[in-house]
Amino acid sequence: MINREIGGFFELELNIGNEYHINSIHLNSARYCLQYILKTGRYKKIYIPYYICDSVLKPIIEENVKYEYYHINDKFEPIFNDRLSDEECLLYVNYFGMNSQNVYRVKEKFKNVVIDNTQAFFEMPLVDTDTIYSARKFFGVSDGGYLYTNKLLDKKLEEENSYDRCEFLLKRIDMTASESYELFRKNEEYLSKCGMKKMSRLTSAILSSVNYNKCKYLRNENFLYLHENLKRHNELKISLSNINGPMFYPLLINDDNLRNKLIKNKIYVATYWNEIKEKTTCEKFEYYLTEKMIPIPIDQRYNIEDMKFIIKNFV
Repeated sequence: MINREIGGFFELELNIGNEYHINSIHLNSARYCLQYILKTGRYKKIYIPYYICDSVLKPIIEENVKYEYYHINDKFEPIFNDRLSDEECLLYVNYFGMNSQNVYRVKEKFKNVVIDNTQAFFEMPLVDTDTIYSARKFFGVSDGGYLYTNKLLDKKLEEENSYDRCEFLLKRIDMTASESYELFRKNEEYLSKCGMKKMSRLTSAILSSVNYNKCKYLRNENFLYLHENLKRHNELKISLSNINGPMFYPLLINDDNLRNKLIKNKIYVATYWNEIKEKTTCEKFEYYLTEKMIPIPIDQRYNIEDMKFIIKNFV
């Protein structure tokens, strides 16, 4: 028996391919990937970096896991020398998708680590290492997180439905980002409250249609062009050997007017993350990053001509 419908009206047509992280656990958001790890009961305490979004706290608090912050240095290495017990783990973020060498070193140094690759979609996980990814930070989908872990939950998860939350994706095609933003915000709010579920079939279908090689190539090409033209302004020391489809170009520059100038010219750059300034002090590297780092878009929607336009705004 064929257990599907045949005929009727057409649905959205997408290319048939494979997801990049096809062998992972498919969940509805990266924050629930972390909650999945904590739900297994392995850890009673987790060490997290100051330089991270506050949304990471929700799954930690919900699972009644103790947490403690640690600082990073200007090489994005953890300033952490404690020994981890069997019931403790350290969460390390592969910042901007450019710190794969730090990932290796952290894994070698500590026995219990969780790697946050939400900013490093194209980096594959290390063997026997809990690793988290976000689809929404890299592609036009309304939900989606990937998790690699060896310890599975003995629990059947409800499947997410996302058809009624894709309007912001469609509206942005017909209209503009600013006109679609409120719908985008509502979807973010929903994901923060909906709880852990399996990734929706619609999101999985969209992610199966992506040309990942092309996306990675364009991200790398745009990144390298910006770096060639902006490296003299950039306080960050960037190793090009670690470039693998990064999330954006991180420009660390002591210019308080540049961010507003870019936004005024419809080059939308975010701030990562303002709440950090309430948790640390002005002499810390994390505080300076929050104040001065400008994440410049380099993703697969853009080409070298777009990068040239961005460069003109520095004149």
